[in-house]
Amino acid sequence: MCSSTSTIPFSRTNLFILGKEEANGVFATLRKLKRLTWSEVHKDKGLRWELVQSKRGPGGTRLYTIRITDKIRALVYRDAQFMRFLLLHLDNDFA
Repeated sequence: MCSSTSTIPFSRTNLFILGKEEANGVFATLRKLKRLTWSEVHKDKGLRWELVQSKRGPGGTRLYTIRITDKIRALVYRDAQFMRFLLLHLDNDFA
């Protein structure tokens, strides 16, 4: 299991190192994201879509953080209609 200040690259394999409660929260948020439009993602108060000012993603894309659970944030970027996940961060003080 990851410590409360771990940063892990996002992959299906790395999801298995999360505890049961954390993994369930990740999957619940992924199901929620699948239902939402981009406009709804940006407005959702639970996700807290926030721009990362200090860094850029692949090809200079803007990076964002979203709240996955109370303990986990994700570093993501938008790729056309897809949200691409780069990292899961197990700490409330992400950016």
